[in-house]
Amino acid sequence: MKLSLPRTLSTILLAALSAFCLFKGFSVVHSQYKTIQELPRNEELSLFDPHRPGFACEIEASKVPPIDAQADAWFREAQALDDPDMWEEDRDYKKIVQLTRQAAERQHWKAMVNLATLYLEKRDPPHGEMEALALVEQAMRLGIPAAYDRMGTYYMNGVGVPGDATKAFAFWQKAAEMGNPQAMAYLGGKMAATWDSPRDGFWANIPVARKMLECSLAQGYGPAAYSLYYVQAWPRAADGKIAGPRTTDTRAAALMTLHQGVKFGCSKCARDLSSEFRNPHDLADMLVPFLDSARSERYGVLNDALDSNPLLRFPNLDKVLPLPPAALPPWNGEKQMLIDAAKGIMPRPSEPKASTASQQQGRQHLDAAYDLRPSDDKTIGTEAPFAGYWQATAPAESAQLQTWLASVAPGLYQPGEAFDIPRYPQEMGRAIQGLVWQHFLTVRHSHGAVEPLAAAGMAREIVYTEPHRSCDARTPCPVTGTWQPWLPLEHPLRHAVNQPWRQVWVTVGQAFPELHDNPYLQLDPNDLKWNLLDSAEPRLA
Repeated sequence: MKLSLPRTLSTILLAALSAFCLFKGFSVVHSQYKTIQELPRNEELSLFDPHRPGFACEIEASKVPPIDAQADAWFREAQALDDPDMWEEDRDYKKIVQLTRQAAERQHWKAMVNLATLYLEKRDPPHGEMEALALVEQAMRLGIPAAYDRMGTYYMNGVGVPGDATKAFAFWQKAAEMGNPQAMAYLGGKMAATWDSPRDGFWANIPVARKMLECSLAQGYGPAAYSLYYVQAWPRAADGKIAGPRTTDTRAAALMTLHQGVKFGCSKCARDLSSEFRNPHDLADMLVPFLDSARSERYGVLNDALDSNPLLRFPNLDKVLPLPPAALPPWNGEKQMLIDAAKGIMPRPSEPKASTASQQQGRQHLDAAYDLRPSDDKTIGTEAPFAGYWQATAPAESAQLQTWLASVAPGLYQPGEAFDIPRYPQEMGRAIQGLVWQHFLTVRHSHGAVEPLAAAGMAREIVYTEPHRSCDARTPCPVTGTWQPWLPLEHPLRHAVNQPWRQVWVTVGQAFPELHDNPYLQLDPNDLKWNLLDSAEPRLA
């Protein structure tokens, strides 16, 4: 057990230390102590409560800063370069770090967390443990749930901070409450036990465990399915005790959850399904409806692929490996063909046409693939607080001057770089009063096209030749094929839905997945459209 001074005694000692330092002329000690206390790593959090009465699901993608499209392209390029199929010494980590840092400097939250990992892996000496810690704290200040999850891991493993399991669980609990699916899956798994054993790190709180695991899986985090299927397979009381044998309904729910887990990248789910279809532990109480060595083989191939690369997703799994009673399509046994057919689809983007901004020089240059859209970020400072495009505004000045400022295209600045102060030319270059700098995000110059994006190799790239078909969320599927759900650019959940791993293989007459009825996504069905990407039959032979 950790010992600490009582709060009142600590206050007395701090006051005495401050008085001594003031006497010696060191007036900054108290403020430095306060600064240390205010670091995100020292945030005062509620203790982890494994028997909490409830849990409210939040969606991480709606809580993070908006993603800059150009930064996201750099992030995906870095992911593709960090290819698990390559020998580690053959990967270009200098380029991977450079691209990830460029994305992180534009507040791409996934890049910020990944860059911290690259620092810890010594991929960019001399950056290391303390730089990783500082980067995670920077992300915490932005309210990024994944950063709180990562800080919990740092406390558990003693990375840059003293090892402290109590603080680790407090940070994980905070991350889960903020919407982080990884933290939800971890804590949900810890609370899905049949009895309490704090010494071994597990507890029984089935209602909360189920909500955490379902919320995590709703966000596409596959490993949550593995713990959830155990909760679903047997009827359970709130205290974790088994309340009866498996039933047809509990088996069906658990089987569907494992299958969904495979779609979202859960290798253990694929492994267990392969085993269940070939050699279940108990033939009299098996999860699957019948033995099927062909299905077992296919799940085994996908398990091996996910073990090699956990970033893979198989949203078109039903195209090549549907659950019974659907028949399996023929397959010639070529493993990569099966893997590629189960992946999502990414339409190959057309070559962007030159724009006015792409022909500019210097700060005003913008890649032709992108447009600019104002974000909610503004600053009255004289330096860019983070990398990106910034434009001067002057809300207190005349309408004529404001119109002139709006005609000056936003310029690209690096973090901490001084802004170029504009001077109004018609009044002998007088200084403009009350400058406010407006930040602009880059967005894909695609005019709202349905364009799911993934790192190279993570989705099957096609030339988009289908005539565009879009359906209401409540309309039966008119054409068998791969369909992509899509929300408009302004929707707060677009980054949770407009992803290739959300695609689904739907046969004609079937209903589309009820994302709008998912209690964890909170979608208006009028906002959601399903879009046909490809109607080609499975290519497995």
